[in-house]
Amino acid sequence: QVQLVESGGGLVQAGGSLRLACTASGLAFSVAPMGWFRQPPGKEREFVAAINWNGGSSDYSNFVKGRFTISRDNAKNTVYLQMNSLKPEDTAIYYCATRTGGPATGNSWAYNYWGQGTQVTVSS
Repeated sequence: QVQLVESGGGLVQAGGSLRLACTASGLAFSVAPMGWFRQPPGKEREFVAAINWNGGSSDYSNFVKGRFTISRDNAKNTVYLQMNSLKPEDTAIYYCATRTGGPATGNSWAYNYWGQGTQVTVSS
């Protein structure tokens, strides 16, 4: 049974930083592509960042590029999202996701396992 557990969310002032973590179990994490998505209040879920199995390739949405960094530690079965220069519009529930087979992608429909999410609130 695949489980993804996010942590690290919270309340931060604009301009601040947070690091989210997602720890996985029940899968071969070292070969699993991982993604971060978010759902702002009243909006649909949107792509944030994705990373391939060994961390050699990553992708970002335009609105986080240059501010967020995705990374992974396969020895710890954990993927991270370092978020710097946070803005109020980054306020959302952040989810990590993985898929069985296929590359890392920004398409949410491609992922078949999701965490429960962690709330990030950025105050102005």
